[in-house]
Amino acid sequence: MTADTSPASDNASPPQSPDVLVELCGVTCGYGDRIILSDINLVVPRGKLVALMGTSGGGKTTVLRLIGRQLSPIKGQVLINGVDIATLDADGLMAARRRMGMLFQFGALFTDLSVFENVAFPLREHTRLPESIVRDLVLMKLNAVGLRGARDLMPSEVSGGMARRVALARAMALDPELMLYDEPFAGLDPISMGVAARLIRELNDTMGLTSVLVSHDVDESFLIADHVVLLANGRIAAQGTPAELRASEDPLVKQFVTAAPDGPVRFHHPAVDAGQDFGVRG
Repeated sequence: MTADTSPASDNASPPQSPDVLVELCGVTCGYGDRIILSDINLVVPRGKLVALMGTSGGGKTTVLRLIGRQLSPIKGQVLINGVDIATLDADGLMAARRRMGMLFQFGALFTDLSVFENVAFPLREHTRLPESIVRDLVLMKLNAVGLRGARDLMPSEVSGGMARRVALARAMALDPELMLYDEPFAGLDPISMGVAARLIRELNDTMGLTSVLVSHDVDESFLIADHVVLLANGRIAAQGTPAELRASEDPLVKQFVTAAPDGPVRFHHPAVDAGQDFGVRG
């Protein structure tokens, strides 16, 4: 996976390798007048698990929103299977989104539906499968995440880690080719975090998925990712295998990997001299 620095045309999709599922070509985007990503070039190969990491506000979740077209770029293209998703009509976009699974930060389960009904929801919403098939598919997905026995429980009756696994089963219900994870380890205890990380890696491999994972958790993400992209200041600051980033001498990468309080990302926000604020006289 590499960051191509060549400019992309705004009018025509560049040729895309069959080994690539998602590609951002010269993408600039933001919210209002605030630019979040500036001229980003990013490639996600098929079958790989790519972790997007970086400082808060660096644009990680914005990349997920671009892929799902909840957000459109100011400039550049977002290609999925070689198609610029900005060119899709409503039916085409819906079809593209059915091939994506999304695991939200805290699961976002329907609180008034049981575990079974939560996982069944996308199958009933987007297919016309008979209930007998829906039942079998739901139980298969729940079994894959170790929760077939929790089918009748309500979200309020399961732990945070279990709720995240239910949400993962729901995200996989339509057999997506692309999985998007937004902070899947947030708020989990070490055991639940390890279970979630192992599941994400195993499901990626056994189901032939391509996964994009946004996380701040260096240890778990580095353990399961094939490739890590570090975003900072609206650009790709560094990328490579987990081993390559751990060995990097780049000050920003070292600060992020070691969680150092000071470095290129400063602990103190710029301020006037302390003597002026506290009235210290020389």
